[in-house]
Amino acid sequence: MRTGDNAQISELRNLIAQLAPREGSHHTAITSLRVVSYSSTVTPGCGVLSPSLGICAQGQKELLLGDGKVYSYGPGHYMVAPVELPTSVRILGATPAKPYLGLRLEFKLANVRSLIEEARLPIHSNGGSERGIYVSPVTPLLLDAVLRLVRLLQSPLEIPVLAPMIEREILFRLLLDKGSVILHRMAQADSQPQRIAHAIVWLRKHFCEPVLIDDLARRAGMSTSGFHQWFRNVTGMSPLQYQKQLRLQEARSILRNERKDVAAILSAVAARFTTRRVPRFSTLSPLVRLSGQSPNQEAKCASVFHWPMSSPTSLTSVWATITSMPSIRVRSTPVIRCSSARSSNRGAFLAGFILFLLGSAFGGWSGTVPAKPASCFCSCWSHSVMRCW
Repeated sequence: MRTGDNAQISELRNLIAQLAPREGSHHTAITSLRVVSYSSTVTPGCGVLSPSLGICAQGQKELLLGDGKVYSYGPGHYMVAPVELPTSVRILGATPAKPYLGLRLEFKLANVRSLIEEARLPIHSNGGSERGIYVSPVTPLLLDAVLRLVRLLQSPLEIPVLAPMIEREILFRLLLDKGSVILHRMAQADSQPQRIAHAIVWLRKHFCEPVLIDDLARRAGMSTSGFHQWFRNVTGMSPLQYQKQLRLQEARSILRNERKDVAAILSAVAARFTTRRVPRFSTLSPLVRLSGQSPNQEAKCASVFHWPMSSPTSLTSVWATITSMPSIRVRSTPVIRCSSARSSNRGAFLAGFILFLLGSAFGGWSGTVPAKPASCFCSCWSHSVMRCW
């Protein structure tokens, strides 16, 4: 990092320290801008990351996606998430003497798209990562625009006029960066990532409803297999895993933020969602994997908000009720796991092998095998190996 960059980071650090005297994430007079301060190392906290730009002025921050990949950034780098992603967040190395200081600027993909069209920016060809999040070195021009936006908080009368203009400039600087391929493609009309972004928006609004993946793919204008693959490429998880993550986040939000008895929360949850049966505690294992905490531990965290708690059984019921809602399903024939099925699969394999030999004899041993017997053999081979052997 050059000397000029150090001066900009230092000024940004001082401004955030003034704007965030207490620990936590703070709203500002600019609706889309938040400033963040933490004076201790924060254990992984889960949430849904909205489309936003994150800049760290001091300390280190880690974001963990569903596929286990970690995105880490500190001073001199920024993070962009063009799509809503369930993530786990961790703050590293923060102390009262040297707290973590950063900011987050939310944006809309529609504004990015209008900038691309207005500036006639070239369409990025396929290349780079397809994941809906990336980390890149911050440039002096981007830091300058961010500093001017933060300074506006000291002049409230200028915010309504100048803040939208500076936010557009920040988005424009992001689009000019070499690492912004996925941001371009997310905003590009009819691109595969943009179709996935539309599906994610719909899924976020209807996460409590049962849905077929075929229907989601149809909404996105994609084939089922293509949709599933692109969804995993962008989010790092399958549609079903994404839906479960959203529901677990809702459960954590209810337990932590609702200022009423847990039994009352359970009644509200049961009325909102269609499930009628409260499953066993074994269904809560995704929660423990996601947050690293059991419902009882979440209850201890909730005591910070000073709202009455019920028994651990009631807490368990809240988690179980939300996480047992009907999920995304794939329309397919159920797999029958029995000896007769295995025998029939072996028979299919042998039949495919015989067809392969007949095709070889028909076409001679020069390798000119008819396409249909060969494809049948390959299909039977893969099916039998996966299901039987």
